Amino acid sequence: MSDTLTPVLTDLWDAKKGWKLQTYAARGGYDALDTAFAMSPDDVIARVKDSGLRGRGGAGFPTGMKWSFIPQDNPRPKYLVVNADESEPGTCKDIPLMMGNPHVLVEGVILSAYAIRANQAFIYIRGEVLHVIRRVQAAVAEAYAAGHLGKDIHGSGYDLDVVVHAGAGAYICGEETALLEGLEGRRGQPRLRPPFPAVAGLYASPTVINNVESIASVPAIVRNGAAWFSAMGTEKSAGHGIFSLSGHVVRPGQYEAPLGITLRELLDLAGGIRPGHELKFWTPGGSSTPLLTAEHLDVPLDFEGVGSAGSMLGTRALQVFDDTVCVVRAVLRWTEFYKHESCGKCTPCREGTWWLVQALRRLEHGEVDEADGAVLIDQLLDQCDNILGRSFCALGDGATSPISSSIKYFREEYLAHLTHGGCPFDPARSTAWAGAGATTEAAL
Repeated sequence: MSDTLTPVLTDLWDAKKGWKLQTYAARGGYDALDTAFAMSPDDVIARVKDSGLRGRGGAGFPTGMKWSFIPQDNPRPKYLVVNADESEPGTCKDIPLMMGNPHVLVEGVILSAYAIRANQAFIYIRGEVLHVIRRVQAAVAEAYAAGHLGKDIHGSGYDLDVVVHAGAGAYICGEETALLEGLEGRRGQPRLRPPFPAVAGLYASPTVINNVESIASVPAIVRNGAAWFSAMGTEKSAGHGIFSLSGHVVRPGQYEAPLGITLRELLDLAGGIRPGHELKFWTPGGSSTPLLTAEHLDVPLDFEGVGSAGSMLGTRALQVFDDTVCVVRAVLRWTEFYKHESCGKCTPCREGTWWLVQALRRLEHGEVDEADGAVLIDQLLDQCDNILGRSFCALGDGATSPISSSIKYFREEYLAHLTHGGCPFDPARSTAWAGAGATTEAAL
């Protein structure tokens, strides 16, 4: 595994008007279409399978295998849906990708739709990011004008229409079946499965739903071959990905690197933790993944490595927090977000996230004495256990992850809130907590 940056999807981000068709085509853009059209759809699926590409939206399911689940003997139309509803706290890779290089997504849509034999595709973008919607709509219009979309693309006999759809603005629509509900004009709430989208998805027809980065990775695989892609990354987590670093780093931003790179290496690229401070905790895949600490600096950032450390790679949203941050306050803010964004369909998530917020607020403000506070922490963990695995979709599970993991690593800090009658990190308090950095190690 190489530890250098691999600018593939991000290659045009620094180019003059890199979002324009002319710039993209000058670097081989849309050449992969002719390569794919010379192959059968099944051969395109096989190439993606052989590359080892896994879903870049969080779950990490093999992309080619997902495509192969589409029943080709079903007479109903096949649909491709791109999940561009990026909205989890700290996650910032799909939006800059669509802004900096929208045509790689459009080309990926064409190739992916061809592989699953779909003649209609939808790009579902979060409604609040109007500038992104306009950028992708312009790219789609350019592709139509150049003959890359529409009827008989490149003389291949293959037809494809693409619709850019603006979502109504709900975090739950990042869940694939809730996204389908929103796309069909209904309230965004998860569907009961089975049937799965591959069998009965959009308009009760076979549907593939993939993340932006997953689809955008396809053109380079078709153009360069499966072996080229699988040569990067690790044995079970092949290829490259965009890692978004935010928080207390010198140079926050998006870093495209092979899977398997470590946070220590990424911090070196990002200039390290801000001067005078140490790493305290971080999220490997967004706020819905169990947080990790400085002892995990050398964990390989691939699906297996992060999983063995007790967390999930997720969206590779690396939120980095130094020793000035109150872990209880950070977790409370995340939990308030999940409480607000719960769709309310199931009781464990609707009621559970509300009670999690109440308990965390009491702990954060030190509103209970030390003896009762220890009981409240155990009750908080019990609430997490009653939500985990019992909610209708993964939102409930994600809401519990930062809570249970933060108590695992920083239980003393939770107890310190009770001892001090509030947050020991509050600068207005005269008594500083001596153990503020006791559970951390040097970041560099």
